[in-house]
Amino acid sequence: MGSAHSSPDWQSALDRARAHSPFLCKALDRQPELAELLEQGRSGEAMDRARGLGAQSGETGSDIGVALRRERLAISTLLAIGDLAGAFPVEMVMEELSDLADRALDSAITAAMRKRVPDCEPGGMIGIALGKHGARELNYSSDIDPILLFDPETLPRRERDDPGEAAQRYAREIVQLLSNNTAEGFVFRVDLRLRPASEVSPLAIPLEAALSHYESSALAWERAAFIRSRAAAGDIAAGEQFLTAIRPFVWRRSLDFGAIDEISRLTAQIRTTYSGPGEPGPGFNVKQGRGGIREVEFFTQTHQLIHGGRNPSLRDRGTRAALDALADAEIIKADDARELGEAYNRLRTIEHRLQMVEDHQTHTLPAGDALENVARLGGYTDAAALLDDLRGLTETVAGRFDKLINVDDSQPVAMPGGDALKDNLDQLGFPDPGDLSKRIRSWSDGKIRALRSAAAIAAFEAILPELLEALSEATDPMRALRRWEAFLTKTPSAINLFRLLEARPGLFDQLVRVLTLADPLADELSQRPELLDSLIDRSALDLPGEVSELAASMARKEAGDDYERVLDRIRIVTGEKRFSLGLQLIEATHDPLDIAAALSRLAEASLCVAVEAASNEFAQLHGRIRGSELAVIGLGRLGGGALTHASDLDIIYLFSGAHSAGSDGERPLGATLYYNRLAQRVTAALSVPTAQGALYEVDTRLRPQGAQGPLAVNMESFAKYQREDAWTWEHMALTRARVVAGSGDARSKLDTIIASVLESERDPVKLRRDVLTMREDMAAHKPAKGPLDAKLRRGGLVDLEFLVHYLQLRERTAFSPDLRRALPLLMEQDLIPEDIVHAHDMLTRLLVSARLLAPDLSEPARGPAKALANACNCASYNDLVSAFDAARGAVADCWRRTFDVKLETDL
Repeated sequence: MGSAHSSPDWQSALDRARAHSPFLCKALDRQPELAELLEQGRSGEAMDRARGLGAQSGETGSDIGVALRRERLAISTLLAIGDLAGAFPVEMVMEELSDLADRALDSAITAAMRKRVPDCEPGGMIGIALGKHGARELNYSSDIDPILLFDPETLPRRERDDPGEAAQRYAREIVQLLSNNTAEGFVFRVDLRLRPASEVSPLAIPLEAALSHYESSALAWERAAFIRSRAAAGDIAAGEQFLTAIRPFVWRRSLDFGAIDEISRLTAQIRTTYSGPGEPGPGFNVKQGRGGIREVEFFTQTHQLIHGGRNPSLRDRGTRAALDALADAEIIKADDARELGEAYNRLRTIEHRLQMVEDHQTHTLPAGDALENVARLGGYTDAAALLDDLRGLTETVAGRFDKLINVDDSQPVAMPGGDALKDNLDQLGFPDPGDLSKRIRSWSDGKIRALRSAAAIAAFEAILPELLEALSEATDPMRALRRWEAFLTKTPSAINLFRLLEARPGLFDQLVRVLTLADPLADELSQRPELLDSLIDRSALDLPGEVSELAASMARKEAGDDYERVLDRIRIVTGEKRFSLGLQLIEATHDPLDIAAALSRLAEASLCVAVEAASNEFAQLHGRIRGSELAVIGLGRLGGGALTHASDLDIIYLFSGAHSAGSDGERPLGATLYYNRLAQRVTAALSVPTAQGALYEVDTRLRPQGAQGPLAVNMESFAKYQREDAWTWEHMALTRARVVAGSGDARSKLDTIIASVLESERDPVKLRRDVLTMREDMAAHKPAKGPLDAKLRRGGLVDLEFLVHYLQLRERTAFSPDLRRALPLLMEQDLIPEDIVHAHDMLTRLLVSARLLAPDLSEPARGPAKALANACNCASYNDLVSAFDAARGAVADCWRRTFDVKLETDL
């Protein structure tokens, strides 16, 4: 078979075309000048000549019809010979055919209008390309399946014409101009059956009616069709606005398993409705047959539908590009993307060869001599070689498609009715099974919005037995059931939920663990059921990426976005990632230390995007201050890169430049007022609830002069305060300071200021006295909240951190805000023993894990206790308690050796 990777053989291609394709033989005879250019290999000149034919027309429809037919014949001939010669890759052939369709449809729209209104400026009518045309993947003898839309307000028409009647007249004219078979042939067969409600609707649809349809009553297959939609002709700008408006219908952020299930049924029907041979041979359909073209396309589009609403990088119209994007996102394997993509291109090439013979829209292999003829046209030695090639391709595709449809013919077991439900609850050990059965039955009596349709109730009944069995195994079954009830009440679509749980049994188990083990996660899920959608991605149990990657996902903008939508996106991404990290913690997928670091990266990304968004929004009215910027220092657990799910953000706002500077906007402000008001905006962006909830509590009390001082000061004032007026505890806090938002210059300048303060000489006697006094005051006013308080119990993290900060300041060494880095540096200098490093890790694991699994810091029930021990790398809860005591004992011993004072613990 000819290949674009070898040297083009134009003469062989021409000889095969004349010998094996009656259509191409006649087309070459009708176009001797084009044939001569091709014999000489002058394909560029041939393409210019072919494209120019469409412009050789006057203003009348007949002239345009003739010109378009001649252009189509020339381009079809050129592309076929270039394909057979190995000069044109299949991607180029498909794109050129699609571009021809765009030009033809646009010319037909203009001609139809000007036939009725000669002097008009064409507008108000839109040609939306779908399917292969939309993807720029038309085949050699393809129909086109546009949707024609019109705007009654801008559609050119005679004064007496009704806009709707004029639009239908234009639509009929467009179809006839392109489809009628004249002495010159035809341009494209036009199929308008993909329009909304095609059996009853007019040929051209008003824009508002189309919008209403896609926003309210469109079917699942229409979503799949619009994956590859494109404004291709007519009023392109209006078409792009329309596609933007219906984008939420096509690309749904909240996973719709009812729609996915429908797509799955359509996908499975490819196999069940195909009646031809099961493997390549006479009668086999390379498009619809097992392992054929359509299976590659549906494989790709099904994954796009599931994941594309949440990941815009997956919304490519082209099949191969979409496969590559799915592989880049690790949704499918790279080998699957490559092999399916290569198979797709070769199948499309074979499809083209079939169609070149007579210029017929066929996908079926002929028999006998006709199959031999196709093989020799395509450059195969014989029909057997063609079939061998096809068998390998279709097996490659079919194997992947088999895994996708995974058809399960088993019938779901319905929920037992009447006394059967009561008996089932009794056997499962639920208290008061009679009352509980009535309560469960009441869920479907209309009071829960998501369970008001017959389909939803049927899906509910299918999953309920397994759900009740899972909840019965919880430590507190009734508490777990109440959480489920709250979750169900909030979820917008029960069908979506149940389809999801049926499709992903592992996810069902994860949901039950959330409901039964982690109160904070369960409460969050009951308020925001859509968080469950985030777990469908394969990456749900992976740690999130770097700060820049997270920030990019939050800062992604779409048409029509305003400041509030940006803030909502920060909350959506952060909420989903935090929820996933919570699941990873209770599943013990990752070390709590790594989860704490990931939570910190997430908070830092949120802060960076909030600063940028607030700054841009603020500048619209107040302008900017030249040579000046807002920077943010993170302290405490944020600065140290070890947040928990319950952490506040301890931050300080600073700005560069002088206090005397001013902004250049419509309402200018002095620098101090400017940055204090901007800092308030940033704090609000993170802490004020929106439709997507609140993100973080922001604590700015560690700023110079505390709550009495301004919210933001310039860097010079900050440096002066730290050198001359700051208390010991403020310098202790500064040991965990890290710039979390700001330019490279700002970060460098602040790093220098912080280092100079921390490395200053200080009186060791005063330092020791201050540290001990502060710790005793803190112990008196903030006692431990429970037996699992890894932070405040004596010998816990507060004591360890006081110890570390004292040594850092006294010795002027090991200044890393990350204690996991600072501790080994202190150990290398024999300032602490090795067991303090291990104590820190154990205490931090407990702190991070207990925030979800024992939020009241009391001994948890059996299930959460086991999960807590597992998260902390302990074999049992008793082992966890022993490890906790050992870590506190190590801290107490080091405290005594360092301060020569006994730490009063309860060990």
